[in-house]
Amino acid sequence: MATSKAVMSSLIHSRPLTCAASASASASRIVPHPPDLIKWVTREGGFVHGAVKIAQLDSNGLGLGLVANQEIPMGTDLIVLPHHIPLHFTPHDSVLLDLARHVPEELWAMKLGLKLLQERAKVGSFWWPYISNLPETYSVPIFFPGEDIKNLQYAPLLHQVNKRCRFLLDFEQQVKHVLASLPPDKHPFGGQEVDASSLGWAMSAVSSRAFRLHGNKNPNGTNMDIPMMLPLIDMCNHSFNPNARIVQEQDTSSTKMQVKVVAETAIKEDDPLLLCYGCLSNDLFLLDYGFVIHSNPYDCIELKYDGALLDAASMAAGVSSPNFSAPAPWQDLILSQLNLAGEAPDLKVSLGGQEIIEGRLLAALRVLLASDMETVKKYDLSTLKSFHAEAPLGVANDINVFRTLIALCVIALGHFPTKMMDDESLLKQGASGSTELAIQFRIQKKSVIIDVMRNLTRRVKLLSSKETETAEG
Repeated sequence: MATSKAVMSSLIHSRPLTCAASASASASRIVPHPPDLIKWVTREGGFVHGAVKIAQLDSNGLGLGLVANQEIPMGTDLIVLPHHIPLHFTPHDSVLLDLARHVPEELWAMKLGLKLLQERAKVGSFWWPYISNLPETYSVPIFFPGEDIKNLQYAPLLHQVNKRCRFLLDFEQQVKHVLASLPPDKHPFGGQEVDASSLGWAMSAVSSRAFRLHGNKNPNGTNMDIPMMLPLIDMCNHSFNPNARIVQEQDTSSTKMQVKVVAETAIKEDDPLLLCYGCLSNDLFLLDYGFVIHSNPYDCIELKYDGALLDAASMAAGVSSPNFSAPAPWQDLILSQLNLAGEAPDLKVSLGGQEIIEGRLLAALRVLLASDMETVKKYDLSTLKSFHAEAPLGVANDINVFRTLIALCVIALGHFPTKMMDDESLLKQGASGSTELAIQFRIQKKSVIIDVMRNLTRRVKLLSSKETETAEG
């Protein structure tokens, strides 16, 4: 897929689906001078606070966003969208419904993306004032040149990028097959060709802008969560410390739902309006939104639980007689309880993030480096999984566990072809676009590993001093 520009046929009664790709945060919009989005929202019965304006935020590398041009008190309604303004997938079109059945649930953005493409192609679409304001390009990795996909240097993300690219190429063929036999009046995209590039644009537009909100009620009375694109609201940028939040409530004058953005804190003049997109890793921020967060507290490194690898790490750490590859039957039983052994185990484990060490991995190492089955049985799994539990199986056990994990971190760092110094030097030389994003991403991944190593090293020193005090006492 890379950075191809697909120029598609444009019929007289259709809007073109020309799509491009870029790693620029300030990408141009679909049309050079789109309609005023704030005026459209208010004309359609919505509300926009008089202090909320659209502004260029290039100084922060964020492109267009919403800012306050005067102070706004906490609790103030900033934007209110009536029920008919959000764009969501409605299964009224049998062709779109058929195409949506080919989309796996994990790529839910493509389903709504089909609706977005349909409305983009349609002259006179109710949502055209919104769609025309969308970026023409997106900085997500499916549009990176091949070399910059390699520059990510992180196998789990490379797998996801390649998986999405393969899906788009396969889905393009499925779409073309379905559309080939349709008469012009039944064609959902106005007779225009749809290819992997336009599908990728639509999926990226949705993944980077949609919110999951309550839809219609299920028979049991609970609300269905459905993805919706929220015009104007989706111009709020991300922060883990947001100054605004989304509220969904029923309009008091009808049974219809309306979506609000409310000031979570007092907002100062010239401050951007910020929402929290979620407590996500940099993998998801880059895959779905096209940016990387420096020092992301939720970022982590994904590893495969592998007995041979852990044996190598343990021996490198100087831990005697590791038996990760050949656990005793009682140890194997606990590994099964942790879903790290047995039928259909989940072997993905992580370092970093809020846990520092994923609980399952920590419990496994504590158990496998313990020799006394009876001591282990005194503790439940939640205690063994806790990083903050005070050496449940003894100080010596935890020291060996953390030394093994430090060695595992060293091995993980060694899997990156470049060093941090090399990466930082490349950034100073002026890398730009997708190259800069790829380098920033891998720097952050390496930083996660280094931070974990520092944390574990402090823990080992603390435990060693306790061990010394106990011996001397």
